[in-house]
Amino acid sequence: MREMGPGEGREQHSTEALIRRVIEIIDNCRTLPLSSSVKLDNKDEVLEFLDEALARLPEELKQARWMLKERQDFLDKTQRESDEILEAARVRAERMVQRTEIVREAQHTARRTVEEARDEARRLRMEAEDYCDQKLASFEIVLERTIKTVHAGREKLQAVVAPVTGPHSVIAGVDEADDTLAGEESFFDQDRF
Repeated sequence: MREMGPGEGREQHSTEALIRRVIEIIDNCRTLPLSSSVKLDNKDEVLEFLDEALARLPEELKQARWMLKERQDFLDKTQRESDEILEAARVRAERMVQRTEIVREAQHTARRTVEEARDEARRLRMEAEDYCDQKLASFEIVLERTIKTVHAGREKLQAVVAPVTGPHSVIAGVDEADDTLAGEESFFDQDRF
């Protein structure tokens, strides 16, 4: 594997690629005899890669922070939208409940009004029937009195009729000397009976 020179093609590599390259260089280093330490032959190249990675790190951190901010802004916006949707749903549900309550109250009021109207109609009908019954009863009493008066008058008229007596009578069946039709007795007084 060919090792990259200190300034070679660094513009094409990201910070992650530079760090991976340093890891690869260190991994390929030879160990010192009778030791676990390694000998780094191209120390300057590794330091340059690390410096380059550090130089690029702030830009990438800025981009990462910007992406995190964008992500947070997106999450905040999404949270606001979801809150607005939930609030709209809550308001709509409240309106529906209120409408249901209004409808229920209106139905209750309508039933109560109809029952009150029926009760009032029943009361008025009974009052009208009582009034008519009273008027008919008083009319019946007046009619009974009138019938009694008529009957009494007819009886009196039948008792007053006398036999016909002579040719000089002015009215057939009534004598001139007969004073039953003359004076006060000749008129029928209905209030007397």
